[in-house]
Amino acid sequence: LYLVPKGVDEEALVMLSDILPTGFEVGVLKGAVKPGDTVAIVGGGPVGLAALLTAQFYSPAELIMVDLDDNRLAVAKKLGATKTVNSGDGKAVEKVMALTNGKGVDVAIEAVGLPATFDVCQEIVAAGGHVANVGVHGKSVSLKLEKLWIHNVTITTGLVDTNTTPMLLKN
Repeated sequence: LYLVPKGVDEEALVMLSDILPTGFEVGVLKGAVKPGDTVAIVGGGPVGLAALLTAQFYSPAELIMVDLDDNRLAVAKKLGATKTVNSGDGKAVEKVMALTNGKGVDVAIEAVGLPATFDVCQEIVAAGGHVANVGVHGKSVSLKLEKLWIHNVTITTGLVDTNTTPMLLKN
C-alpha cells in the first residue's frame, strides 16, 4: 500500500495499479533502456503507451512505436514517439530495419502477447540488444535461438510488482 498524495487525480491513480508500472518495470527496466538507445515498442495499447511514456525517463535517442492502428500511432506521436510504423501491411520488420539503417533496435518491447509481435521483436533487435516481453501470451511462440544466441541478445519476461509506484507517484 502507498499513501496517496493530497490533490492527486483519482482517475489517474487507476493507471498506477497495473498499466503504468507494467510498461515501466517489465518493459523499460527489464529491457534496460538507457540514454542514447533506439527503442521499438511493438503494440500501442495502454501498456505499450505506458512503456513509451516511462522510457523517456532514460533519454533514448529514438522511440519507435509499431502498431496496426493509425489512431494509436497518432497518440504515440503526441506522447513522445519519435517515429511510428504501421504494421498493417506485414512489413514492420523491413520498416524498422530501414529506420535503423539495418542495425536494428537496442531494445524491443513486446506489448501485445501474440506470436507475430514477438517474432517482430526477435527480428528487429540489434546485436547485444534486449527483447523485453511484456505481453501476456496465450499461445506458444517460436524462439529463434539460432539467430539470437550468436548476437548476444537478452530476453526478459515477468510480472509487475509495482515497486516503482513511489517513483511514479512523484512523476
